[in-house]
Amino acid sequence: MPAKRPPVPLSRERIIDAALHIADGQGLRRLTMRRLGDALQVEAMAIYHHLPRGKEALMDALAEHVTTIEVDSGGQTWQEIARDWARAGRAALLEHPGVLALALTKPPKGMALATIANQVERLREAGLDDPSGAVRTLRAYMFGSVAVEVQRSGWADPDATVQHARVESGEEDFERGLDAVLAGLARPNGM
Repeated sequence: MPAKRPPVPLSRERIIDAALHIADGQGLRRLTMRRLGDALQVEAMAIYHHLPRGKEALMDALAEHVTTIEVDSGGQTWQEIARDWARAGRAALLEHPGVLALALTKPPKGMALATIANQVERLREAGLDDPSGAVRTLRAYMFGSVAVEVQRSGWADPDATVQHARVESGEEDFERGLDAVLAGLARPNGM
């Protein structure tokens, strides 16, 4: 008889990964602590050891995970840095459309807030006059663009059989809009 494998220890990262899998596959409404516990093969109460505030902490952690955009841009100009960051943000949001609503409504916390501050500083160092305003503008564009793409894909329709929250022209549409946003930020006094 083969030896039984020891269970994989429960961790915050493992909880978040399983929660993302449920939210992306079944929707955020179907994400319950009981369903999450079943997916992790633990009692739901074991999750509270890693997320003491329960579901609210889980929602915060999911939003933070998806909106923590770290980019090691090789760009030298603020436009290249901003473009790399916006593209990475779009990719992260489209990878986990099940938590897009959280990303849109939860204020940035923890690592997400730290990466935003880092982005502001990088744009300032690259010579942009109002980097805080630029990051707010880029985030608004990025979130709005992804929300429209997810909506157009039909991914959120409960009766749809869509696997991915992307549309064929999504990348082209995003790039065209990003060009316009960057052109606006380049004007004196920004947009």
